Amino acid sequence: MKFEDLITEINGFGRFQKMILCISFVGRFTIPCHFLLSNFIAAIPSHHCDISSLDVQGILGNLSREQKLTVSIPAQDGGTPASCHMFSYPQFHLLTNSSSSAELPVVECQNGWEYDNRTFISTLATQYLFILKWDLVCDNKGLNKAVATIFFVGVMFGAAFFGGMSDRFGRKPMLLVSYISGMAFTLASIFSSSFIMFAVLRFFSGFTITGIVIVSTVLNVEWVDIQHRRLVCIIDSMAWAVGSTSLSLIAFCIRDWRWLTVAVTSPLLLSTVLWWWVPESARWLIANGKAEKAHYYLHKCAVMNHKEDVISRIKPEALSIIVTDGGKKNYSYLDLVRTPKMRRLALLTGTIWFCVATMTYGISLNITGFGLNMYLTQFVYGAIEVPSKLMVYYLLEKIGRRKTEAGAQLLAAISLMINIFIPRDQWVGRTVVAVLGKGFAVAAFCTIVLYSSELYPTVLRQNGMGYNSFLARLGVSVAPLVLLLDSFWGHFSQTILCSVALIASLVAWQLPETRDRCLPETIEDVEGTGKNLIKDQDKQEDEEKMTMNEHKEEL
Repeated sequence: MKFEDLITEINGFGRFQKMILCISFVGRFTIPCHFLLSNFIAAIPSHHCDISSLDVQGILGNLSREQKLTVSIPAQDGGTPASCHMFSYPQFHLLTNSSSSAELPVVECQNGWEYDNRTFISTLATQYLFILKWDLVCDNKGLNKAVATIFFVGVMFGAAFFGGMSDRFGRKPMLLVSYISGMAFTLASIFSSSFIMFAVLRFFSGFTITGIVIVSTVLNVEWVDIQHRRLVCIIDSMAWAVGSTSLSLIAFCIRDWRWLTVAVTSPLLLSTVLWWWVPESARWLIANGKAEKAHYYLHKCAVMNHKEDVISRIKPEALSIIVTDGGKKNYSYLDLVRTPKMRRLALLTGTIWFCVATMTYGISLNITGFGLNMYLTQFVYGAIEVPSKLMVYYLLEKIGRRKTEAGAQLLAAISLMINIFIPRDQWVGRTVVAVLGKGFAVAAFCTIVLYSSELYPTVLRQNGMGYNSFLARLGVSVAPLVLLLDSFWGHFSQTILCSVALIASLVAWQLPETRDRCLPETIEDVEGTGKNLIKDQDKQEDEEKMTMNEHKEEL
């Protein structure tokens, strides 16, 4: 008997599995909020040089506010005051002479900046603590973009850390570590007294919170049967859609960056309480020689699913359903490259994860680049994920994992390519195409998560997902920097994102199909020498022979 057979007999998608999904849904809700939080907390509101000192000195006299700005700050092309410069001395002649101010002497802002607080009460750019202002604008505006990159660098290293640790110490304990430490570092960051302190705490927030994603994803997949894997993957990923959509509503209601951070972190408190009902992965326990503990959780599953008669016939010592070395070997990331097929698998999946993450977040982090309200853009970007993932659910069964992944990447690349040729003043058309591109990118990301978890063996599944997540977060870290390239050429970022999507589509065609296949349990299964794989092949051949015989009889 294989693990899939046992899971099927005790109901592979019963009340027990639904409980796990609901608990993980709560924790995963906060992840997209944090991943996209920099769109709002690092936003730069409209600003211009602070001229209050000139007013205090009486230099500007009894002029109206508009007149004071006219004589003190040069106007931009749109007629609004310049953001980073002021006249070296007031130009009173501009009140009666509408001549250009381009040739007049200017200096950088001397006394800080005045911000437009109509959209945001407070952001990192306008952060004020005691007598210090961060003023992350003008020469320091790159630090706002760095906020997202710093966070995702932390996520990148956290993915590798939690991937390895959960394969060594188990899924459940590392999930608790991620909940508590992620909440602690995030809440500590709102008390930062300097940008450096905030950057360090934001790095560790990303490092710790990413464990929720990779651990819960694998845990959910390992507890369901073959028939329900894709359904679980879609339901699991819907937490991302709900979180991404809700972020726009939460940010619209909470305009202060500190309280917004608290609001999107608060679900982790509930997740920590619910963690007590999370089971350890029975697959992992068996693969690591802990049959007694595995039997305990399988019994709980059977009881909750009203199948206790099945598990009562199986003793713990009989759970040798996975052919391993009995837990005597500790696997590491090096095992991903020791054998030829594992090495090829790691190279292909790693490339796809890097490309799809770069493309997805290159689109997601560009919510102000199309002329629409940023809250509305974020809401639409989140809402498009729902039909996108429902489409994935249908296609995974109809055409399989490989064609769905490659096709979604190709369609995303086409959408990005179309946007290169749409004029910038046609912002409605550009936004519609960008939303479609985001939908295809999300479909590709959703597919590769399930696909990868089915390709890697149980003994290395968490290491494999950690490695892939590491490369994905590397791609996400690069995404904000890719967007900065638009300052050299307006379509530079779109061209790069289109290219990486095409590369990922080509690479996806090189992966084997996993639809309706048992999960590999050992490295030998992947290499083609494992007993589980041989049994699967024999079973498949028998089914094919039976089908052929049925056709002959009909003829």
